[in-house]
Amino acid sequence: MANDLAARLRARIRDIPDFPQPGITFRDITPMLADPEMLAAVVDALVEAFPGPIDKVLGIEARGFILAAPVAYRAGAGFVPVRKAGKLPHDVEQVEYELEYGTDSLEIHRDAVTPGERVLIVDDVIATGGTAAASARLVERLGGTVVGLGFAIELGPLDGRAKLVDYDVHALLTYE
Repeated sequence: MANDLAARLRARIRDIPDFPQPGITFRDITPMLADPEMLAAVVDALVEAFPGPIDKVLGIEARGFILAAPVAYRAGAGFVPVRKAGKLPHDVEQVEYELEYGTDSLEIHRDAVTPGERVLIVDDVIATGGTAAASARLVERLGGTVVGLGFAIELGPLDGRAKLVDYDVHALLTYE
């Protein structure tokens, strides 16, 4: 069943060569989002991959919001956005993380996760794992427990899982 979903998902991902720069192939999820049956299958599969109780589903800016919100609804959980610095209007917790060339930072509202809450982190793609690992650190700083990280797509050669070895990571489709 998982192989069938991966094949169907692969058929709904558009490859954009040389975007955002030469040599990079961008995996565009918009065809998948436009297909209501495929979108429902992806949301359902992400919820089913993490069957335990979930209090919050954290979505990583920006495409992660698109999947995390319906996953939260389906799981009976709240939705929490993690955003780039300066985008959230209330008191925030911030974390810096390493990029290939330099650093970046993410923020979460300090009251978005309370101690003891079980949090699922969702994004469209796991690449190098830096953004996902930083998001997990934010949850843990606020006293939450990361129950897992779910992704529609994994870019296997970039080895993002190496930064997430302490977590349950599930991707619906892996590009090798």
